[in-house]
Amino acid sequence: QVQLVESGGDLAQPGGSLRLSCAASGFTFSTYAMSWARQAPGKGLEWVSGIDSSESRTYYADSVKARFSISRDNAKNTLYLQMNSLKPEDTALYYCVKPRNRGDVFAHTRERDSLGQGTQVTVSA
Repeated sequence: QVQLVESGGDLAQPGGSLRLSCAASGFTFSTYAMSWARQAPGKGLEWVSGIDSSESRTYYADSVKARFSISRDNAKNTLYLQMNSLKPEDTALYYCVKPRNRGDVFAHTRERDSLGQGTQVTVSA
């Protein structure tokens, strides 16, 4: 059974930093691309960033490029998202995503992919 447990969300000030983690189990983590998605209040699920299984390629939404950094530790079955220069518009529930298709670095669909319970990030002064 796939389990994705996100942590690290918190209240941060604009310009601050947070590091999210996602502990994965129930599947062969090292063979799947993984991604992060977020959902702000009243909005749909938005893809944020993705990383391939071998950690060699990373991808970012324009809204977070140069501020966020995705990484993974396949030995620890853990996915990370380092978030710097946070903005109020980054406020959202952040989800770790395991794709149905193991090579999909843009996965972010509840109906097709696997999501964790999410971790809340709030950016406010």
